[in-house]
Parts: sequence; structure tokens; C-alpha cells
Amino acid sequence: MRVRVLGNSNLAVSAIGYGCMGLASVYGPGTDRREGVAVIRAAVERGVTFFDTAEAYGPFTNEELVGEALAPVRDRVVIATKFGFGINPDGTRYGLDSRPEHIRQVTDAALKRLRVETIDVLYQHRVDPNVPIEDVAGTVKELIRQGKVRYFGLSEASAQTIRRAHGVQPLAAVQSEYSLWTRDPERNGVLATCEELGIGFVPFSPLGAGFLTGKIDTSTKLDPKDFRSISPRFAADARAANMALVDLLKRVAEKKRVTPAQIALAWLLAQKPWIVPIPGTKTLARLEENLGAANVELTAADLRDIEEAASKIPIKGDRLPEAALKLTNG
Repeated sequence: MRVRVLGNSNLAVSAIGYGCMGLASVYGPGTDRREGVAVIRAAVERGVTFFDTAEAYGPFTNEELVGEALAPVRDRVVIATKFGFGINPDGTRYGLDSRPEHIRQVTDAALKRLRVETIDVLYQHRVDPNVPIEDVAGTVKELIRQGKVRYFGLSEASAQTIRRAHGVQPLAAVQSEYSLWTRDPERNGVLATCEELGIGFVPFSPLGAGFLTGKIDTSTKLDPKDFRSISPRFAADARAANMALVDLLKRVAEKKRVTPAQIALAWLLAQKPWIVPIPGTKTLARLEENLGAANVELTAADLRDIEEAASKIPIKGDRLPEAALKLTNG
């Protein structure tokens, strides 16, 4: 597996990371714990060194799973987790909470669940409008001084928020949804700001929550517990319209003798050398397919052809339900 560095941080990670969220019950029933541990360790064996989780996944159980899976190889991996949601001990939620005292409590609890002495990357999961980002960054800065955290990151933050936070504690990474069907970071200044400030960019949902794999169509039945069942972009009419983008990926994939998912990931990797996507999966076959994207070479002509064709395909439907979009800092 090739290695990339997240901006100016000197933090080197595998070119493709692993998003662990899907092992929780986000896409329907969660994965059996043993199966989750097995697929994470299989990723390590295949060269993945960058693993992404959060206290909110489960909540709590995903961090515990990641901690168990990576404990034997702790010295070989980079573990990222997140704070920012208000979550009671029983798992019930009360909105966003990035008060300094809460950040410290969440960090201490995450250290135990992850079985580590230091969290490699600590992200604010969502920007809390009630807490100045300077206070958040200052709190993480102190956690770094204490040795509990190595690097600071933000998720779904605006360009302005990124600048303000970076002025207090340099950011190693910014995480937002980014793919061929969600190109907001190109348009809202986030990618340009990351490039200017030397911050790595970590696209989550790089395969459009599975849609860009070509395995989902208008006839696909989604589990009621699957968040996609209430996502506007996965409504039947939106799926029908958005299949045009999948068809584009299929055409390019056929020429390259790879899969649509591999083209989607290779396109992301080709955008900037400091971009590290974190696709997730529950299966070994899909894991190997995703990692194979690191070896797919898209020429300048390929990228121009994809860009030209994609620019003519309007994407139908918001990327998230309205309630979730309200929590973003765009």
C-alpha cells in the first residue's frame, strides 16, 4: 500500500484508510464483533494503517471494537476518533456538546475504549455553534501537551472555521463528505483552504454510501434501520436519476478493466496528493476491491473525460436528511 502524508503534519498514513462506521448499525444491522475484528485486522494485513471511528458510532461500541482489533498492532497504525455530540452514558443524545470539560471527559473515555495511551487524530465531529472554535482548539491543544492526543482535526467544518481553529492549534486533517456525487468541498472553499494551510483532507463516504459501487439501483431494498432509507438522495426517483453517474463510472471501469468503485476512489486520489479517502466495508472481498483502487492510474486525459461527462450529470437529492444537514458547518 502506498503512503500519503496529511498536509504539513508529517503524519504518514496508507493512501486509502478504513472507515469503521459501517461496522456499527448505520447501514442496518451492525456487524458481529468477531467479524468486525476480523475485517479490521485483514485491512492491517493488506497495508492499511489509518482507521477512523467515533464515540457516536454505536455509540461507544465502535471504539471498543476498533480498540480490540488494533491492540496487537498498535505500533503500526494511526487511529482517529471524534468528539462533539452530547451523548449520555446510556447512549441517549442531547445534541452537540463541545464544551471544554466535555471534550476532556470524552477523550479520557475514548482512550480507555480504544486501549491506547494516545489518540493519534482527534476530530471535532460537528462544529458546536454554542462553543467558540478557539476554545475547542485550545482544549485539544492542551490535550496534545498532556500526551493524550497527537493531532487535531475537524469534520464538516466551513473554511472560516478551519482558519480560526488552525490559528490556535494547527490542524492535521479536515474530514468531509467528498466524492464524484458530493463535490461541496470544491465549491465552498474547504479544499482550497486545506491546500493553502497545509492540512490533509479525508473524504468520508467516498463511494457515495455505496451508490457509486454500482451495486445499488432503484430496485434495491434498504433496511428501515439503514440511514439511506431516509436520505433524499436514495429516494426512488433520485436513485433513478443518479444512475447516470454510475453508468459513467461503469464505462470508465470497463476500459480500465477495474470496477466502478475503484474508479471512484482512484478519482479522489488523483485530485490531490494529500487526500486520503476512508471507505468502509463489512466484507473481505469489498475491502480488497477498495484497496485495489490505489493501483489504478487515471491519466490526465481520463480525468478530463470524467470531469466533462460528470459536469453534464445533475445529482438529484440532498446528500443527507434535513436534520443531519443542519448539524454541518457549511
